[in-house]
Amino acid sequence: MNFKIPLGWLQLAQQKVRLLVAVAGIGFIVLLMFVQLGFQDALYSSATAVHQNLKGDLFLVSSQYKSLTSNQSFSRTRLYQSLGFDGVESVSPMYLQFAKLKNPATGEKYSIYVIGFDPGKPVMNLPEVEKNLDKLKIPDVMLFDRSSRPEFGPIATKFDAGDTTQTIEIFPFNSLIGYRVRIGGLFSLGPSFGVDGNLLVSDSTFLRINPNSRPADMIDIGLISLKPGTDAEAVLKNLQATLPNDVQVFTRQGFIDFEKKYWAVRTPIGFILNLMLTMAAVVGVVIVYQILYSNIATQFVAYATLKAIGYANKYLLNVVFQQALILAILGYIPGFITSVLLYSFAAEATKLPIFMTLNNALIVLTSTVLMCIASGALAINKLRSADPGDIF
Repeated sequence: MNFKIPLGWLQLAQQKVRLLVAVAGIGFIVLLMFVQLGFQDALYSSATAVHQNLKGDLFLVSSQYKSLTSNQSFSRTRLYQSLGFDGVESVSPMYLQFAKLKNPATGEKYSIYVIGFDPGKPVMNLPEVEKNLDKLKIPDVMLFDRSSRPEFGPIATKFDAGDTTQTIEIFPFNSLIGYRVRIGGLFSLGPSFGVDGNLLVSDSTFLRINPNSRPADMIDIGLISLKPGTDAEAVLKNLQATLPNDVQVFTRQGFIDFEKKYWAVRTPIGFILNLMLTMAAVVGVVIVYQILYSNIATQFVAYATLKAIGYANKYLLNVVFQQALILAILGYIPGFITSVLLYSFAAEATKLPIFMTLNNALIVLTSTVLMCIASGALAINKLRSADPGDIF
Protein backbone atom coordinates (compact mmCIF):
# COMPACT_ATOMS: atom_id res chain seq x y z
CA MET A 1 0.00 0.00 0.00
CA ASN A 2 1.50 3.29 -1.10
CA PHE A 3 0.92 6.38 1.03
CA LYS A 4 0.80 9.58 -0.96
CA ILE A 5 1.82 12.76 0.82
CA PRO A 6 -0.73 15.49 -0.01
CA LEU A 7 0.57 18.13 -2.40
CA GLY A 8 -0.82 20.83 -0.14
CA TRP A 9 1.44 19.67 2.71
CA LEU A 10 4.49 19.44 0.47
CA GLN A 11 3.99 23.04 -0.65
CA LEU A 12 3.51 24.27 2.91
CA ALA A 13 6.53 22.35 4.23
CA GLN A 14 8.75 23.67 1.45
CA GLN A 15 9.14 26.95 3.34
CA LYS A 16 9.40 25.92 6.97
CA VAL A 17 9.82 29.40 8.45
CA ARG A 18 6.70 30.65 6.69
CA LEU A 19 4.82 27.55 7.88
CA LEU A 20 5.87 28.13 11.50
CA VAL A 21 4.82 31.78 11.30
CA ALA A 22 1.47 30.74 9.80
CA VAL A 23 0.86 28.14 12.51
CA ALA A 24 1.80 30.66 15.21
CA GLY A 25 -0.63 33.22 13.76
CA ILE A 26 -3.52 30.75 13.62
CA GLY A 27 -2.63 29.41 17.06
CA PHE A 28 -2.88 32.94 18.44
CA ILE A 29 -6.34 33.38 16.91
CA VAL A 30 -7.38 30.03 18.41
CA LEU A 31 -6.09 31.24 21.78
CA LEU A 32 -8.11 34.45 21.48
CA MET A 33 -11.29 32.52 20.72
CA PHE A 34 -10.71 30.19 23.67
CA VAL A 35 -10.06 33.14 25.98
CA GLN A 36 -13.28 34.88 24.92
CA LEU A 37 -15.36 31.69 25.29
CA GLY A 38 -13.70 30.84 28.61
CA PHE A 39 -14.42 34.23 30.13
CA GLN A 40 -17.92 34.26 28.67
CA ASP A 41 -18.67 30.88 30.26
CA ALA A 42 -17.13 32.09 33.52
CA LEU A 43 -19.32 35.19 33.37
CA TYR A 44 -22.55 33.21 33.00
CA SER A 45 -21.55 30.38 35.33
CA SER A 46 -20.43 32.66 38.17
CA ALA A 47 -23.39 35.03 37.75
CA THR A 48 -25.82 32.11 38.11
CA ALA A 49 -23.94 30.12 40.78
CA VAL A 50 -26.46 31.14 43.45
CA HIS A 51 -29.40 30.32 41.15
CA GLN A 52 -28.01 26.87 40.40
CA ASN A 53 -27.57 26.03 44.08
CA LEU A 54 -30.91 27.30 45.39
CA LYS A 55 -33.42 24.86 46.79
CA GLY A 56 -36.94 25.09 45.48
CA ASP A 57 -38.89 24.62 42.27
CA LEU A 58 -40.16 28.14 41.63
CA PHE A 59 -38.68 31.50 42.54
CA LEU A 60 -40.46 34.73 43.36
CA VAL A 61 -38.74 38.10 42.85
CA SER A 62 -39.74 41.74 42.52
CA SER A 63 -41.14 42.92 39.19
CA GLN A 64 -38.24 45.42 39.24
CA TYR A 65 -35.65 42.63 39.52
CA LYS A 66 -32.80 43.05 37.03
CA SER A 67 -30.05 40.81 38.38
CA LEU A 68 -28.88 39.23 41.59
CA THR A 69 -26.46 42.09 42.31
CA SER A 70 -28.98 44.89 41.74
CA ASN A 71 -31.35 43.95 44.54
CA GLN A 72 -34.99 44.91 44.47
CA SER A 73 -36.94 43.85 47.54
CA PHE A 74 -40.61 42.94 47.72
CA SER A 75 -43.08 42.20 50.48
CA ARG A 76 -42.74 38.83 52.19
CA THR A 77 -46.55 38.71 52.17
CA ARG A 78 -46.45 37.87 48.45
CA LEU A 79 -44.39 34.75 49.21
CA TYR A 80 -46.79 33.60 51.92
CA GLN A 81 -49.73 34.18 49.58
CA SER A 82 -48.29 31.48 47.30
CA LEU A 83 -48.82 28.92 50.10
CA GLY A 84 -52.51 29.03 49.29
CA PHE A 85 -52.01 27.69 45.75
CA ASP A 86 -52.54 24.05 44.85
CA GLY A 87 -49.31 22.10 44.64
CA VAL A 88 -47.23 24.44 46.85
CA GLU A 89 -45.67 22.59 49.78
CA SER A 90 -43.45 25.20 51.49
CA VAL A 91 -41.78 28.57 51.01
CA SER A 92 -38.53 30.12 52.20
CA PRO A 93 -37.58 33.82 52.21
CA MET A 94 -34.08 34.97 51.27
CA TYR A 95 -32.30 38.27 51.93
CA LEU A 96 -29.47 39.64 49.79
CA GLN A 97 -27.36 42.74 50.25
CA PHE A 98 -23.82 44.03 49.84
CA ALA A 99 -21.86 45.06 52.92
CA LYS A 100 -18.21 45.81 53.66
CA LEU A 101 -15.97 43.28 55.36
CA LYS A 102 -12.98 44.60 57.28
CA ASN A 103 -9.87 42.58 56.49
CA PRO A 104 -8.72 41.43 59.96
CA ALA A 105 -5.07 41.57 58.91
CA THR A 106 -4.90 44.96 57.16
CA GLY A 107 -7.97 46.83 58.35
CA GLU A 108 -9.03 47.56 54.76
CA LYS A 109 -12.74 47.25 53.92
CA TYR A 110 -13.95 45.37 50.86
CA SER A 111 -17.40 44.81 49.40
CA ILE A 112 -18.86 41.37 50.11
CA TYR A 113 -22.22 39.78 49.35
CA VAL A 114 -24.32 38.81 52.38
CA ILE A 115 -26.98 36.12 51.99
CA GLY A 116 -29.49 35.75 54.80
CA PHE A 117 -32.10 33.03 55.35
CA ASP A 118 -33.93 31.14 58.06
CA PRO A 119 -31.63 28.24 59.13
CA GLY A 120 -34.77 26.21 59.81
CA LYS A 121 -35.66 26.55 56.12
CA PRO A 122 -32.33 26.05 54.30
CA VAL A 123 -32.12 27.58 50.85
CA MET A 124 -28.77 26.34 49.47
CA ASN A 125 -27.95 22.92 48.01
CA LEU A 126 -24.37 22.95 49.30
CA PRO A 127 -23.13 20.09 51.54
CA GLU A 128 -20.91 22.43 53.60
CA VAL A 129 -23.89 24.68 54.28
CA GLU A 130 -26.12 21.74 55.26
CA LYS A 131 -23.45 20.57 57.68
CA ASN A 132 -23.21 23.96 59.40
CA LEU A 133 -26.89 24.94 59.60
CA ASP A 134 -26.96 24.48 63.38
CA LYS A 135 -24.12 26.98 63.75
CA LEU A 136 -26.11 29.60 61.86
CA LYS A 137 -28.88 29.27 64.44
CA ILE A 138 -26.50 30.87 66.95
CA PRO A 139 -26.78 34.68 66.87
CA ASP A 140 -24.00 36.59 65.12
CA VAL A 141 -22.40 33.50 63.55
CA MET A 142 -21.73 33.34 59.82
CA LEU A 143 -20.29 31.04 57.16
CA PHE A 144 -17.48 32.44 55.01
CA ASP A 145 -16.98 31.56 51.33
CA ARG A 146 -13.54 29.93 51.15
CA SER A 147 -13.46 30.67 47.39
CA SER A 148 -13.71 34.43 47.92
CA ARG A 149 -10.99 36.64 46.48
CA PRO A 150 -7.84 37.05 48.64
CA GLU A 151 -8.39 40.71 49.59
CA PHE A 152 -10.60 39.62 52.50
CA GLY A 153 -7.57 38.21 54.28
CA PRO A 154 -6.55 34.76 55.56
CA ILE A 155 -9.94 34.00 57.11
CA ALA A 156 -10.41 30.59 55.50
CA THR A 157 -6.76 29.62 55.97
CA LYS A 158 -6.85 30.40 59.68
CA PHE A 159 -10.16 28.56 60.14
CA ASP A 160 -8.78 25.46 58.39
CA ALA A 161 -5.74 25.68 60.67
CA GLY A 162 -8.01 25.36 63.71
CA ASP A 163 -8.80 28.96 64.62
CA THR A 164 -12.55 28.66 65.20
CA THR A 165 -12.82 31.81 67.32
CA GLN A 166 -12.23 34.40 64.58
CA THR A 167 -14.41 37.48 64.69
CA ILE A 168 -14.65 40.03 61.92
CA GLU A 169 -16.40 43.36 61.43
CA ILE A 170 -19.13 43.88 58.84
CA PHE A 171 -20.11 47.42 57.87
CA PRO A 172 -23.35 48.35 56.13
CA PHE A 173 -22.76 50.60 53.13
CA ASN A 174 -22.65 54.30 54.03
CA SER A 175 -22.05 53.49 57.68
CA LEU A 176 -18.98 53.86 59.88
CA ILE A 177 -20.40 51.60 62.56
CA GLY A 178 -19.43 47.96 62.20
CA TYR A 179 -21.06 44.80 63.51
CA ARG A 180 -18.97 41.96 64.86
CA VAL A 181 -19.70 38.38 63.78
CA ARG A 182 -17.92 35.09 64.38
CA ILE A 183 -16.77 32.64 61.70
CA GLY A 184 -18.70 29.43 62.33
CA GLY A 185 -17.71 27.52 59.21
CA LEU A 186 -16.75 27.64 55.55
CA PHE A 187 -18.46 26.87 52.27
CA SER A 188 -17.56 27.15 48.59
CA LEU A 189 -19.55 29.24 46.15
CA GLY A 190 -17.03 31.55 44.51
CA PRO A 191 -16.95 35.13 43.22
CA SER A 192 -18.42 36.48 40.01
CA PHE A 193 -17.92 39.52 37.80
CA GLY A 194 -20.11 41.47 40.22
CA VAL A 195 -19.29 39.80 43.56
CA ASP A 196 -15.87 39.36 45.21
CA GLY A 197 -16.97 37.06 48.01
CA ASN A 198 -19.96 35.70 49.93
CA LEU A 199 -21.20 35.34 53.50
CA LEU A 200 -24.10 33.22 54.74
CA VAL A 201 -25.95 34.33 57.87
CA SER A 202 -29.27 33.72 59.54
CA ASP A 203 -32.09 36.11 58.72
CA SER A 204 -31.95 37.60 62.23
CA THR A 205 -28.19 38.23 61.96
CA PHE A 206 -28.70 39.69 58.49
CA LEU A 207 -31.16 42.25 59.85
CA ARG A 208 -28.82 43.16 62.71
CA ILE A 209 -25.95 43.73 60.27
CA ASN A 210 -28.20 45.98 58.17
CA PRO A 211 -30.50 47.54 60.81
CA ASN A 212 -31.62 50.56 58.78
CA SER A 213 -31.48 49.22 55.24
CA ARG A 214 -34.98 47.70 55.05
CA PRO A 215 -38.04 46.59 57.01
CA ALA A 216 -37.88 42.97 58.18
CA ASP A 217 -40.77 41.98 55.91
CA MET A 218 -38.96 43.03 52.71
CA ILE A 219 -37.16 40.09 51.06
CA ASP A 220 -35.21 39.63 47.84
CA ILE A 221 -36.00 36.08 46.67
CA GLY A 222 -38.82 33.76 47.64
CA LEU A 223 -38.18 30.03 47.21
CA ILE A 224 -41.26 27.93 46.52
CA SER A 225 -41.09 24.14 46.93
CA LEU A 226 -43.81 22.07 45.27
CA LYS A 227 -45.38 18.82 46.36
CA PRO A 228 -44.00 15.69 44.63
CA GLY A 229 -45.59 15.08 41.25
CA THR A 230 -46.85 18.65 40.87
CA ASP A 231 -46.71 20.23 37.41
CA ALA A 232 -44.36 23.19 37.94
CA GLU A 233 -45.46 24.95 34.74
CA ALA A 234 -49.11 24.78 35.77
CA VAL A 235 -48.37 26.28 39.20
CA LEU A 236 -46.16 28.90 37.56
CA LYS A 237 -48.96 30.04 35.24
CA ASN A 238 -51.44 30.06 38.11
CA LEU A 239 -49.14 32.22 40.24
CA GLN A 240 -48.41 34.59 37.35
CA ALA A 241 -52.10 35.02 36.64
CA THR A 242 -53.16 35.52 40.24
CA LEU A 243 -50.43 37.35 42.17
CA PRO A 244 -50.23 41.15 41.81
CA ASN A 245 -47.89 42.54 39.15
CA ASP A 246 -45.36 43.79 41.70
CA VAL A 247 -43.71 40.34 41.61
CA GLN A 248 -42.66 37.88 38.94
CA VAL A 249 -42.25 34.11 39.10
CA PHE A 250 -39.61 31.89 37.46
CA THR A 251 -38.77 28.24 37.14
CA ARG A 252 -35.14 27.48 37.93
CA GLN A 253 -34.11 27.47 34.27
CA GLY A 254 -36.14 30.59 33.60
CA PHE A 255 -34.44 32.32 36.53
CA ILE A 256 -31.00 31.31 35.23
CA ASP A 257 -31.82 32.39 31.67
CA PHE A 258 -33.09 35.77 32.91
CA GLU A 259 -29.80 36.38 34.73
CA LYS A 260 -27.72 35.31 31.73
CA LYS A 261 -29.69 37.62 29.44
CA TYR A 262 -29.04 40.54 31.76
CA TRP A 263 -25.27 40.02 31.65
CA ALA A 264 -25.23 39.28 27.92
CA VAL A 265 -27.46 42.14 26.76
CA ARG A 266 -27.66 44.82 29.41
CA THR A 267 -24.07 45.07 30.63
CA PRO A 268 -20.94 46.27 28.79
CA ILE A 269 -18.96 43.15 29.68
CA GLY A 270 -21.37 40.85 27.84
CA PHE A 271 -21.30 43.04 24.73
CA ILE A 272 -17.52 43.36 24.79
CA LEU A 273 -16.94 39.61 25.07
CA ASN A 274 -19.27 38.91 22.13
CA LEU A 275 -17.64 41.68 20.06
CA MET A 276 -14.12 40.42 20.77
CA LEU A 277 -15.09 36.87 19.82
CA THR A 278 -16.46 38.12 16.49
CA MET A 279 -13.39 40.27 15.86
CA ALA A 280 -11.06 37.34 16.60
CA ALA A 281 -12.83 35.28 13.90
CA VAL A 282 -12.66 38.14 11.38
CA VAL A 283 -8.97 38.76 12.04
CA GLY A 284 -8.36 35.03 11.74
CA VAL A 285 -9.94 34.93 8.29
CA VAL A 286 -7.75 37.84 7.16
CA ILE A 287 -4.56 36.27 8.52
CA VAL A 288 -5.18 32.87 6.94
CA TYR A 289 -6.21 34.53 3.65
CA GLN A 290 -2.91 36.40 3.55
CA ILE A 291 -1.00 33.18 4.26
CA LEU A 292 -2.75 31.19 1.54
CA TYR A 293 -2.66 34.03 -0.98
CA SER A 294 1.08 34.48 -0.40
CA ASN A 295 1.65 30.74 -0.80
CA ILE A 296 -0.34 30.67 -4.06
CA ALA A 297 1.62 33.64 -5.38
CA THR A 298 4.90 31.90 -4.52
CA GLN A 299 3.80 28.67 -6.21
CA PHE A 300 2.04 30.39 -9.12
CA VAL A 301 4.33 28.98 -11.80
CA ALA A 302 3.96 25.49 -10.31
CA TYR A 303 0.17 25.76 -10.50
CA ALA A 304 0.40 26.99 -14.11
CA THR A 305 2.58 23.99 -14.92
CA LEU A 306 0.03 21.61 -13.42
CA LYS A 307 -2.63 23.22 -15.57
CA ALA A 308 -0.41 22.86 -18.62
CA ILE A 309 -0.04 19.09 -18.14
CA GLY A 310 -3.77 18.61 -17.81
CA TYR A 311 -4.78 19.13 -14.17
CA ALA A 312 -8.15 20.83 -13.90
CA ASN A 313 -8.99 23.80 -11.70
CA LYS A 314 -10.89 21.48 -9.37
CA TYR A 315 -7.70 19.60 -8.47
CA LEU A 316 -5.82 22.82 -7.80
CA LEU A 317 -8.63 24.15 -5.66
CA ASN A 318 -8.53 20.94 -3.61
CA VAL A 319 -4.84 21.60 -2.98
CA VAL A 320 -5.64 25.02 -1.54
CA PHE A 321 -8.36 23.59 0.69
CA GLN A 322 -5.93 20.88 1.81
CA GLN A 323 -3.57 23.63 2.91
CA ALA A 324 -6.38 25.46 4.71
CA LEU A 325 -7.36 22.29 6.62
CA ILE A 326 -3.74 21.47 7.49
CA LEU A 327 -3.14 25.00 8.78
CA ALA A 328 -6.35 24.80 10.84
CA ILE A 329 -5.28 21.57 12.57
CA LEU A 330 -1.66 22.64 13.09
CA GLY A 331 -2.74 26.01 14.49
CA TYR A 332 -5.44 24.52 16.71
CA ILE A 333 -3.13 22.16 18.61
CA PRO A 334 -0.75 24.75 20.15
CA GLY A 335 -3.66 27.15 20.65
CA PHE A 336 -5.58 24.50 22.59
CA ILE A 337 -2.60 23.54 24.78
CA THR A 338 -1.78 27.18 25.56
CA SER A 339 -5.44 27.86 26.38
CA VAL A 340 -5.58 25.02 28.92
CA LEU A 341 -2.53 26.45 30.68
CA LEU A 342 -3.91 29.99 30.53
CA TYR A 343 -7.28 28.84 31.90
CA SER A 344 -5.56 27.27 34.89
CA PHE A 345 -3.57 30.43 35.56
CA ALA A 346 -6.61 32.72 35.16
CA ALA A 347 -8.80 30.54 37.39
CA GLU A 348 -6.21 30.65 40.15
CA ALA A 349 -5.71 34.42 39.83
CA THR A 350 -9.39 35.43 39.61
CA LYS A 351 -11.14 32.59 41.49
CA LEU A 352 -13.61 32.46 38.59
CA PRO A 353 -14.82 29.12 37.14
CA ILE A 354 -12.61 29.20 34.03
CA PHE A 355 -11.93 25.73 32.66
CA MET A 356 -11.78 23.89 29.36
CA THR A 357 -14.97 22.17 28.27
CA LEU A 358 -15.57 19.68 25.48
CA ASN A 359 -18.22 21.99 24.07
CA ASN A 360 -15.81 24.92 23.78
CA ALA A 361 -13.06 22.68 22.38
CA LEU A 362 -15.39 21.52 19.60
CA ILE A 363 -16.74 25.04 18.95
CA VAL A 364 -13.26 26.49 18.50
CA LEU A 365 -12.09 23.54 16.39
CA THR A 366 -15.09 23.88 14.09
CA SER A 367 -14.69 27.66 13.95
CA THR A 368 -11.00 27.32 13.11
CA VAL A 369 -11.66 24.88 10.28
CA LEU A 370 -14.48 27.04 8.87
CA MET A 371 -12.31 30.14 9.23
CA CYS A 372 -9.49 28.54 7.25
CA ILE A 373 -11.86 27.11 4.63
CA ALA A 374 -13.46 30.56 4.19
CA SER A 375 -10.00 32.07 3.76
CA GLY A 376 -9.16 29.41 1.18
CA ALA A 377 -12.36 30.20 -0.72
CA LEU A 378 -11.29 33.85 -0.90
CA ALA A 379 -7.73 33.03 -1.91
CA ILE A 380 -8.59 30.72 -4.85
CA ASN A 381 -9.52 33.67 -7.06
CA LYS A 382 -5.78 34.14 -7.55
CA LEU A 383 -5.44 30.47 -8.47
CA ARG A 384 -8.20 30.60 -11.09
CA SER A 385 -6.11 33.07 -13.06
CA ALA A 386 -3.12 30.74 -13.30
CA ASP A 387 -2.19 30.60 -17.01
CA PRO A 388 -0.05 27.83 -18.51
CA GLY A 389 1.54 30.56 -20.61
CA ASP A 390 3.12 31.92 -17.41
CA ILE A 391 5.69 29.14 -17.40
CA PHE A 392 7.29 30.47 -20.56
